[in-house]
Amino acid sequence: MTKYSIDEPSSYWVVVNKLRPLDPQDFAADDLIPVPIPYVYAPTLRQPAAKAIVKIFEDFEDETGLTMKAQSAYRSYGAQVAVYNNWVAQLGQKGADLTSARPGHSEHQTGLAIDISASDGKCTLDQCFADTPQGEWLADNAWKYGFILRYPEGMTDITGYEFEPWHYRFVGKGLAKEMHDTKIKTLEEFFDLGAAPDYAK
Repeated sequence: MTKYSIDEPSSYWVVVNKLRPLDPQDFAADDLIPVPIPYVYAPTLRQPAAKAIVKIFEDFEDETGLTMKAQSAYRSYGAQVAVYNNWVAQLGQKGADLTSARPGHSEHQTGLAIDISASDGKCTLDQCFADTPQGEWLADNAWKYGFILRYPEGMTDITGYEFEPWHYRFVGKGLAKEMHDTKIKTLEEFFDLGAAPDYAK
């Protein structure tokens, strides 16, 4: 594995978006492990991301007395087919493409992304999660553990997705700190890749 490649699917820095599918599209990492945190759907992540997210959950509870839970973490190519098709059925393809990645284009398939919610269910997978104690703490602290908020507010024209204050992506402490310190919010901007607002025709 080339740890710092933005192209290699096994890299912690791989950039996956609407113009950059995984190659191969059915990629599955070989170090996926169960994550021992509260959850809605049993979470699996790659080892370094799993270790970091466990620490995030522990530190958040220690500091605030509140709790969080995982909504979704690793999803295989096949699982993403089902998730995407469900969104298409609900919203139509245009609406689905703002909310969910097409199969082969999902960060969840890398094993480095996780959706997080408050344990009480308030604002689950909703933009108002940003204003909950959980959402605010994550926005302030996730970078210290190697995670970035992958789809920030006001960046839809660059990332191709609406603001998702619950979706965090592991990139490692070094890159997360550099993005935090330089205030560069998206991987597309940091690596000078250009915007990826829509899929190639």
